[in-house]
Amino acid sequence: MKSTDVVNVVITVAVLVLILFRQLRAQPAKINTPLVLVVGIIGVVETVTFLSQHGRGGGRAYVALVGSLVLAVVLGGIRAYTMRVWVDGGQIWRQGNWLTAGLWILSLAVHFGYDYLVDGKGPDAGLGAATALLYFAVTYTVQRYVVLARGQRMIAG
Repeated sequence: MKSTDVVNVVITVAVLVLILFRQLRAQPAKINTPLVLVVGIIGVVETVTFLSQHGRGGGRAYVALVGSLVLAVVLGGIRAYTMRVWVDGGQIWRQGNWLTAGLWILSLAVHFGYDYLVDGKGPDAGLGAATALLYFAVTYTVQRYVVLARGQRMIAG
């Protein structure tokens, strides 16, 4: 494992811990948060950098990236239904539980497992580490949209 991969994994684990902490607390549901924006921007930069250096192998890295992001969307949507959602004073609130936290960890494992299965030792090895923050931003955003949609349905009655 290259030093950049190690740094990416350490950052990914730190972001995961922060996400889990925030997911388990009751909070107003919002679509835009600085965390998702920062993680998304860094994720795009890391992904573009990786693909510019490694993504020349017949598009395999691009296919793997698209597949990973499809998994991010699906798992974000599923995870959203494990969260408690309620309305208080016209504000939508949400709070995750142990299942939400477990699905976050599983989601990250799926991301890295998929990367390994697609090209874990080939010319594009390291794609999972390079795209982990982008994966987080996508899956977190999908989860937030689904939670907000659930809350909006409650408000509409």
